[in-house]
Amino acid sequence: MQLHEFVDTVTADEPPLSRSADDIIRAGRRAQRRRRAGFASAGAAGLVAVVVAGSFALSSSSGSERKTPGTAAPAAPAKAATWTDAPPFSFTFQGFDAGKFHVQDPIVTSTAYQIASVYMDGAESNDKPSTDDGEEAKSREEMLQRKRNAKPSLYAYLTLYRPGAFDPSGIKDGKNTTVGGRQAVQATLPVGLEAGSPTDPANKLLAWEYTANAWATVTSISSRAESPSFADLNALVGGLKPSKPTPATLPFTVGYVPAGYQPVQTGTHALPGLNGIAMARGGDYGGATYAKPAPATTGLSAPFDEATEAGIKGSFSIFVTPSRNSNQKARAGQTACYDNGFCNVWSADGKTQVQVSNQDTGANLPESELKKIARSVKLATVTDQTTWHPAAEALKP
Repeated sequence: MQLHEFVDTVTADEPPLSRSADDIIRAGRRAQRRRRAGFASAGAAGLVAVVVAGSFALSSSSGSERKTPGTAAPAAPAKAATWTDAPPFSFTFQGFDAGKFHVQDPIVTSTAYQIASVYMDGAESNDKPSTDDGEEAKSREEMLQRKRNAKPSLYAYLTLYRPGAFDPSGIKDGKNTTVGGRQAVQATLPVGLEAGSPTDPANKLLAWEYTANAWATVTSISSRAESPSFADLNALVGGLKPSKPTPATLPFTVGYVPAGYQPVQTGTHALPGLNGIAMARGGDYGGATYAKPAPATTGLSAPFDEATEAGIKGSFSIFVTPSRNSNQKARAGQTACYDNGFCNVWSADGKTQVQVSNQDTGANLPESELKKIARSVKLATVTDQTTWHPAAEALKP
């Protein structure tokens, strides 16, 4: 990102109220691709799409922070010695430290995998709102000084695939190797999502077989080509251990789903999928994605939504968030639908927002269906996880 792009982004007016969380997420992904292409010239703490008052925020989070608050996995150390088969929408490992890395408890599950954020000592992780005083640099010199003083930034996540779900041969230009006695593949990733995008040595993927016919990957998008290195990432292979399988939980149940749609992805204390990882510490409550048809659960080389801005094809998503995290004004106890493919329902006190969206996914559900889905969502006590429901049960009408 060039300096003028950085200035334009952080000083832009907040989006109009007719835009949804999806708009912010897509804008953040575009900004992230620009970061991949222009890290050397940008250097500042890194921008992320955070759905807080509909604005972009500078990150002030530290890569050494150990855990995502309120994650669903058990707090006690795992006793399981071997990997066991667990049903979809389950967590089967816990956060761990490995070398300079701090893997968080997983917060995303799907029919094929689970995902956890990865932080690194000495690098900024841009997955939560800014905690600074909100003052923005006014002059070019102040902006350049911020650039000089900024820490390196890292966006990284670990994906643990269910047995048989991952196909390492699908990694483009992957290099076969061995790490800790396990077969592995490493690759350098493209700058952007567009076909033919050049690779960038700062963008890395390491995949390894953590147990028979089951693979894990770490995806690392860094501001520095040399850090983390593949040798650094190798530490994660030995650090990953099984835990007792635990169902992912959700702060809601769903009473109506259009015919043919199947649940495919969830977020616990997060939005579903990679959107949830990108905003892991944004304070969201949870979400789920349904698709028709459901994406294949075998032959994968990436999460369902890694290679797209629009999300999973033929899908709609449910987002349950604090109303303060939305860029639509809360209307206590009311329902509102918008032309660009989403409907909101607010709790009676206006503090919690339920959004159902199929923007740009090709699902093309009419407003009446979006509204029906949103109104069928019944909230637990969103601030008390003991009232939440196992995802596999919550998502069945």
